[in-house]
Amino acid sequence: MAMAIQQRIERAREVVPRSVTFLQEAWAELKKVHWPSRREVVSSTVVVLVLVFVVALFLGLVDYAATQLVRLVLAR
Repeated sequence: MAMAIQQRIERAREVVPRSVTFLQEAWAELKKVHWPSRREVVSSTVVVLVLVFVVALFLGLVDYAATQLVRLVLAR
């Protein structure tokens, strides 16, 4: 029983140094990241918004056509 408690205490003491190591490694990896410029972010955002609009328009037209087709079939 005393060994189990001792092992838990040792593991608890290791948490802080391991956490510090993790944060240091994470910070080092973040420094390696290529962060886009503001211009790149804006242009990518515009592309995404345009594509979302185009896909929404396409799906809306397909939905409208399918609705009209179902109404035509059910009206008979």
